[in-house]
Amino acid sequence: MDSTVVNTSAENKRWGGGIEPLKASYGKMMMWFFLTSDSLTFTGFLAAYGFSRFKFADSWPIADDVFTHVPFIHGNYPMIFVAFMTFILIMSSVTMVLAVDAGHQMKKAKVSLYMFLTILGGFIFLSSQAYEWTTFIKGGYGAVGTHGGNIIQFVDASGERVALKDFAIAESSDRTQHARKDGLWFSGEKALPSFTFEEVLAGFEANPGVFVRTTYTAEDGHKTILSRSESLRELRTKGKNVVEGANLIQNEYGPPLFANYFFFITGFHGFHVSIGVMLNIIIFFNVLIGTYERRRSYEMVEKVGLYWHFVDLVWVFVFTFFYLV
Repeated sequence: MDSTVVNTSAENKRWGGGIEPLKASYGKMMMWFFLTSDSLTFTGFLAAYGFSRFKFADSWPIADDVFTHVPFIHGNYPMIFVAFMTFILIMSSVTMVLAVDAGHQMKKAKVSLYMFLTILGGFIFLSSQAYEWTTFIKGGYGAVGTHGGNIIQFVDASGERVALKDFAIAESSDRTQHARKDGLWFSGEKALPSFTFEEVLAGFEANPGVFVRTTYTAEDGHKTILSRSESLRELRTKGKNVVEGANLIQNEYGPPLFANYFFFITGFHGFHVSIGVMLNIIIFFNVLIGTYERRRSYEMVEKVGLYWHFVDLVWVFVFTFFYLV
């Protein structure tokens, strides 16, 4: 019986019956195909966000007014924490590059170290994103919703945001939050706001140093602040309910559409980062037990590195669209 000898030399590698294109292995080619398709998905999301951002440009929230929180520090620090998150993710991409380079040199100890640092950077980023989501959902100041679906915010004479708790006059009330135990006909009710609209209105009328800031952007790029008389008229004629924090239905920072995009796009990216961290952990333990040392190839580190760099690159675009534009 005749036998066929297949040439498997380095100059003529074959997989699936064909020569490797661009000198890339089958695994790396499939990773590139996946990343290409995934980049189209993110492109669609960001394009939709850009369209909405342009269409509602006058009422869209300003990032410096929204992302001002820093853990364990009180005060307004626009974009500081987001910049920290971005720096951590970029540095984790650097450590991944170093891990891949160490793998090419067959240096197991260095691969282990840089993979660990990459995983640590991923955990810090995800923890930071969880904090950012929490503060965004909880809110920091509160606002009043109008009958037309817009938002009324409150500022002092210098233009700094004023929280509802700083001027609202709380009154005794018998209003309680409904619970399932109150009756079989009732399924549940969302948490009640800290104040009623009437309490906010009474406190606003009693504090002449508080003004209304609308969601509409003036020519100087800042939101329009009304005079005291205009503020009273705006609140009395258009005010409807108290809005605290942000969710898919209401948003104290501006249009609910902004919150919808924020949760969906940053959440989708966070999901990708979570997958990347899990993949890195699996590869990290394989490095520790010497799997790739025995294979004489750390190509798996390079494959997961491609995915991690992609996640990093996508965040650069998300950061630009959401926080800088």
